[in-house]
Amino acid sequence: MGQKQKQVLEPSPDNETTKRRRVAFTGIGYEDVGVEAKDCIRIFLVSSKEEFEDPESFVINPVDLNSYFDNDGKIFGYEGLKINIWISSISFYSYADIVFESLSDRGKGVTDLHEALQSIFAETLVKSKDEFLQKYLTDNNFVRTNISNGEVLKQKAFNQADSDASNVEVVRLMAGNMPTGQLYCHIIPLVLLLVDGSSPIDVTDPQWELYVMVQKKTDQQGEIQCLLLGFTAVYRFYHYRGNSRLRLGQILVLPLYQHKGYGRFLIEVLNDVAISENVFDLTVEEPLDNFQHVRSCIDTQRLLSFEPIQPLVTKAVSFLKGGRLSKKTHSPRLTPPPSDVEEVRKNLKITRTQFLKCWEVLIYIGLNPTNKYMDNFVSVISERVKYDILGKDSGTSGKQLIEIPCDVNPEASFVMFKSGAGEDIITAQMDDNQTNQEEQLQKLVQDRVKEIQLIAKKVTSHLESSEVAAK
Repeated sequence: MGQKQKQVLEPSPDNETTKRRRVAFTGIGYEDVGVEAKDCIRIFLVSSKEEFEDPESFVINPVDLNSYFDNDGKIFGYEGLKINIWISSISFYSYADIVFESLSDRGKGVTDLHEALQSIFAETLVKSKDEFLQKYLTDNNFVRTNISNGEVLKQKAFNQADSDASNVEVVRLMAGNMPTGQLYCHIIPLVLLLVDGSSPIDVTDPQWELYVMVQKKTDQQGEIQCLLLGFTAVYRFYHYRGNSRLRLGQILVLPLYQHKGYGRFLIEVLNDVAISENVFDLTVEEPLDNFQHVRSCIDTQRLLSFEPIQPLVTKAVSFLKGGRLSKKTHSPRLTPPPSDVEEVRKNLKITRTQFLKCWEVLIYIGLNPTNKYMDNFVSVISERVKYDILGKDSGTSGKQLIEIPCDVNPEASFVMFKSGAGEDIITAQMDDNQTNQEEQLQKLVQDRVKEIQLIAKKVTSHLESSEVAAK
């Protein structure tokens, strides 16, 4: 989307950073141990000159700054290095202030800070502080201009305790055009910094769609401001018989707006799109734990009001209340029949894997009060986990859980191995590590039960709040 501009640490008689850079000494007699990027770089997301000058309340915490620097994230050649970076939440341009006491090559070279910062911020990096303050921190038209041709999908009024009521809307932008590409190229640095394992999408591919969430406010001059709160990137795949599938590839709510219901609103809009356009389903590419938690809360609540599966949930709950499963020779997994899995996919666009995760939460909620039947519930979860990991017959075929010695992370020192029928080599190893396998499986079961309890608590709390608000 354009060439990267060389804007940091370039020789200039008016560049204060360059002047400080020239105060350098030849380091002799001691080794340069370097400094980790995460220990000398601070990043702020600001929207005004006042926030720029007092930014401590607007710090953002990148997931992995070190990965943008060679030598295991170490920066060499600088003494007393401090890098402050401001990102405008108005236009998403950025400015870096680099300060150090001295610079010299003490045997490991001098890290090219310009190259490292360019790998993150690209053309959004501004050289001049004055230009950043006077232009890019006041450009209220940037977001509004780039979304002007988008399709407004849904609007909602939000009331926050720390601000006045404001309208929030989600706008769909199609990739493959200049405005969408420009907007995405400006927000991708925040994605790289805040979303673990992220990488840029191809904004020239028209199969990508951006769902941008903006907040509209009227300023003192009567002009409408559009603040970008978050976005998600969705890829539209072809599915047989002329249908399509939607795959969520990226989602980000800016740190200042997290934990306020905006992310939930964005996911709800995607669900509405999937249903209204009758796509095959809505999938998620490698969801992180936090996102998966929110997604499961939303889908569980949707399933609670989906009448066709309620008799199945009632039947499963009644079974668990009917007696102690420990007295039985085999605990059932209590999974819903394929016909109902398909019914959920057709009507709610929830995938089979996601539905089965929510299914366990539905049963847990139905057991209320749960303490009396907790042993039975844990038995069912344990049976499901064993089935998923070991397969139908752990002695002959399916997935095998094998302990592998590991000095890096002993708690995760196992692998899954899929064997064919009659392969005896896995059986022998399984016998040798049976105790360790049981411990690992038990840990997986405990973690899953805790996850279910957290989701159930949040879902029931949300439903109770909605009922109170409706009265």
